[in-house]
Formats: sequence, C-alpha cells, structure tokens
Amino acid sequence: MKEEEGPVAPHQAGDVTEHVGYRLKRAAAALRSAMDQVLREHGLTVPQYACLELLDERPGISGAELARRTFVTRQSSSVVLRGLQEADLVTRPATPDHGRALPVHLTEEGLARLEAARAAVYAVERRMIQAIPPRRLDALLADLDRMAAALDG
Repeated sequence: MKEEEGPVAPHQAGDVTEHVGYRLKRAAAALRSAMDQVLREHGLTVPQYACLELLDERPGISGAELARRTFVTRQSSSVVLRGLQEADLVTRPATPDHGRALPVHLTEEGLARLEAARAAVYAVERRMIQAIPPRRLDALLADLDRMAAALDG
C-alpha cells in the first residue's frame, strides 16, 4: 500500500509566515492599521475614504459600482454611503432619474475632507514604499497586478 503524500507547497517555506499569501496579508494589515490611525483624525474610516476617492475620480457612479470598486458587498457599501450622507459628505437622490441606479456625488464638505485626508494617506503610502528601493517599485506593482490577474480567473 502506497502512503499518501500531503499537498506540495507552492515554494520552499520554513513555516506559514514565509508564504507569499501570509506576507501579503501582513503587509495589507499593516497598511490598514496605519490608514485607520491617520483617517481617525479626519473622522473617516478606510471604506469611507475609499468611497470618497472613487467619487472624486468618477462623480455620479452608483452605489453598486462603488461596492465593486471598494471590494465590499453592496450591503456594506450601503452602510458606508449612509454614514457619508449623514455626515453631509455625499449626496444621492431618493429616487433615480432614469433606470435603477442612484448616482452618488461628493459635497463641498466631502471634497474638503477628502483632500485633507488624502495628504495623510499619501504620507502613509510614502512611508511604506520608502522601505523598498525606488528602482524596484515598478516591478513590484507589475508583480502584484499579475498575481491578482492569476487569481481573478
């Protein structure tokens, strides 16, 4: 009788902390924590900040599109949008002009809050990428894109 072998690791690793997925998650958790900290000073959460950034780039997109682009469920996106509306940072009509989508727009206060928070978030990202040699940044970004594409199907 042949003894069954376990799964073959994708690359040599002494333990779980040496796997690519673990290290990606660790970097993402560190980024999220640093962003949470600086955004708290601006009265925003990371999901709220992400929505404001997207609305600045794409005014009038729907809540469903915001959910897709911020990697959350429609239900979670609705909660985030409701909080942004209550804080007068975004507006959206009660009923659609046409179709079913309710376009979302930044208010003047939303844009001002975004611009203030953006500087803090960019400082976090700058601190993070200063840890790698500048000549390797383009390759890192390309590698991350290829890994995401490999898993997207």
